[in-house]
Amino acid sequence: MATTKDDISRKLLNPFKGDKAIWFIFLVLAIISLVSVFSSIGYSAILTNRTPEQAFIRHLLFVVATVVVVILMSNFNYRRFSGLSWFGYLLSVGLLVAVFIVGHKSNDAGSGMSRWLVLPLVGRFQPSELAKIVLIVYLARLLTQEKENLKDWTTFRNILLPLFLVIGLVVSDNLSTAAIIFFVCFAMLRLAPINVKYWRLTILSLVAVGLLAIFVGEKMNIPFLARSGTWASRVDKWMNFDETELSQESMARMAVASGKFFGVGVGSTIQARLMTQANNDLIYAIIVEETGMFGGTIVFLLYVYLYVRCIKIALRCRGDFGRMTVIGLGTLIFLQAAIHMAVSVGAMPVTGQTLPFISSGGTAYMCMGLALGIIQSVAYDVNLYEAREKHAAQAAVTDGNGKEETSETVTEQSTGKEQNEI
Repeated sequence: MATTKDDISRKLLNPFKGDKAIWFIFLVLAIISLVSVFSSIGYSAILTNRTPEQAFIRHLLFVVATVVVVILMSNFNYRRFSGLSWFGYLLSVGLLVAVFIVGHKSNDAGSGMSRWLVLPLVGRFQPSELAKIVLIVYLARLLTQEKENLKDWTTFRNILLPLFLVIGLVVSDNLSTAAIIFFVCFAMLRLAPINVKYWRLTILSLVAVGLLAIFVGEKMNIPFLARSGTWASRVDKWMNFDETELSQESMARMAVASGKFFGVGVGSTIQARLMTQANNDLIYAIIVEETGMFGGTIVFLLYVYLYVRCIKIALRCRGDFGRMTVIGLGTLIFLQAAIHMAVSVGAMPVTGQTLPFISSGGTAYMCMGLALGIIQSVAYDVNLYEAREKHAAQAAVTDGNGKEETSETVTEQSTGKEQNEI
């Protein structure tokens, strides 16, 4: 008797399908998020004309909505994301272009950064957050479709063009996000059989263009490159840090220093009372202040273990598209978390990156949930395939030699579609 998908799904974690360890890590991070944001959102709430309670409830709703998104995505056949990725790519490009036309400044102080759109029924929306998820899935699709021709320069060039289009649209307003997108895509491309000399030419070209952009943007005040001075200023400020200046960075470092090993206690933060970014861009500093090096290390290890689980899923995955997608999205989550934590403790210049699944922020939080849901969709498919294999092997042993051939035939029929996936 053939084993159906419904028969096996009842034996798997339901409705939380996918990797159990990833679900556990995600829910723990969500709980940490609620506690940390509740402690640190007061000053930020006042700046946005909300009470702390209103701001926290808003964040709570986003956390709950993100859990729902992950559940829905984990039940979705991940192979369909390949076909949808081209539409998502076009939509992302359209939204990024719209940012330059009707975008809003990212803060009330008026930084000059047009990162946000205000959409009907949605509110503030940051297209770059969605674009980096969609681009990774789209790149996985391209690498899978062109895997036989990746050593050809024309194929490599055609893959880079949509990549650099998105990066180019993001970089003027958000250099750190553009850099993250590039490094994640670079990691995916390095796993593909691409001629090394193409990479050398690409990297050299990017370095030359980047240096030229910084020079031209600073000297000629071109709007598209106007923030090149800000990038250089942040690096200079980090390298020549002034401890006497009362800034977001100095308060974050004071928060980390005052945390010591066990922290000042949950809810007892002092620095968050004066920090505008305590609940998002620098929330890890508040976590360290309240829970000390002990709590900060646990949070870091949660992200490390999440990445390890993603790698294990990728290694178990039978299809190139699923493998590349999990590697890309897993690298994105871990890299962004690592950058945020490095900035919070003063090991990197300020970048404005949120801490995945912890920092407040609707667009960023839910888009990371979308990425995790896709990973869990692949994990569920892997679990389903392995459960079928195990069931078929057990059936062959139980039925004996007379029915062994039939059992193998059933297994081949039930998994033939998955083995021939893109």
